[in-house]
Amino acid sequence: MINRKFKAKIFGITFLVFSILAGAVSAQNKDSKPTTVFNQETRKMSVAERNNVYCAGYIQNSPIDTSFEIVGADEERQQQIMSQGDFIYINKGVSSGVKVGDVYSVIRPKDKVKSKFSNKGKLGVYVQEVGLVEVFRVRQDVSIAKVKTSCDNMMYGDLLKPWENRKAPTYNKRPALDTFAEPNGKLTGRIVLARDAREEVSRDQIVYIDLGAEDNVQTGDYLTIYRPLGKGGIFESYSPDDVSPSSDGYQSEAYKGDKTSIMAARRSGANAEGPVVTSGQAKSRRPVGLRKVVGEMVILNVKERTATALITRNAQEIHTGDMVEIQ
Repeated sequence: MINRKFKAKIFGITFLVFSILAGAVSAQNKDSKPTTVFNQETRKMSVAERNNVYCAGYIQNSPIDTSFEIVGADEERQQQIMSQGDFIYINKGVSSGVKVGDVYSVIRPKDKVKSKFSNKGKLGVYVQEVGLVEVFRVRQDVSIAKVKTSCDNMMYGDLLKPWENRKAPTYNKRPALDTFAEPNGKLTGRIVLARDAREEVSRDQIVYIDLGAEDNVQTGDYLTIYRPLGKGGIFESYSPDDVSPSSDGYQSEAYKGDKTSIMAARRSGANAEGPVVTSGQAKSRRPVGLRKVVGEMVILNVKERTATALITRNAQEIHTGDMVEIQ
C-alpha cells in the first residue's frame, strides 16, 4: 500500500513540474515571433544558372588567341570527343606559366557573323563555349587537365582561355509584361542569332543582339522584345486582297449569291459605289510605328559590338530579326 502511494506521489510531482515548464514555454512563445526558415523577400535568385551562364557563347569582334589548345586525350585511341570526367592534354606547361589548379574555359570559334537584320555590318566571330577544365598535372611544355563540366562534346583543337567568374543578374520582381507598351525612345537593336541556330526561341533560351559595349549596354539591362505590327511571321501572310471568301467556283450562277454577302468587304464610296476596300488600303491609313510586344530579355554578357541575352518572358514565339529596346 505504501509503495503504491509513494508511486502516485512521485507521479503527481512529476506532472506538476511538467505543467509549470509547459506554461512557462507557452508564455514565452506567446510574445515571440516564429522563426523564419526561408525569407522570400530577401531571397536572392539569379536569372540564369549553369549552362546559361558559362555556356551561353558570345560574338567577339577582337582577335581570338589560338595558341592554347587541346592536343590530346587519355583515351584518344577509343574516342575522338571528350566530355565531363575525361582527361585531356593541353599544349602549354610550366614554361608558359600554367599551374596545378588553374581552371580554363574551352571555346570553339565558329564563323564570322554578318546578319541581314543588323546595319552594323560585321559583328565579329561567334564563339561557342564548350565547358571547363582544371589542370591537375603540369610538365615543361604540356599539361594534363580534367574536364570539370561540359556543355557539349570537346574536340581536339578546341581553344582554352582563363576562366572568368561570371555572375548572372539577380532576379527582381518585374511588372506584368505589357504587350501593348508604346516605344520609350531609348536605344533599339535586333536579335541577330540564337544559340544552337534556333529560328524560334522562348523563355530561358539564349540569343545574341547587335548592341554591345560601344552602345553602352551593361550586364543586367532589361530589354523589351517587339516587332512591327503585322510583321515577322515565320509563314507568309495572306495577300492584302484576300479579305473575304471568294464567290468564284460555283457550278451554278443562279445560287452563288452576290457582293452583298455578310462576309464581303465594304465598298470605298460613301454611297457604296466605289471599289472594294482591301486590307492593305485600310492599314495604310493607320499611324506609323504600331508594334507588337512579344517578350523581354536580360543581358548576361557584353562584348564589343554585341551582347548575349537570356529570354526571361515571352507572350508568343520570338525569333531572330525581332527588335529590342532598352527599358
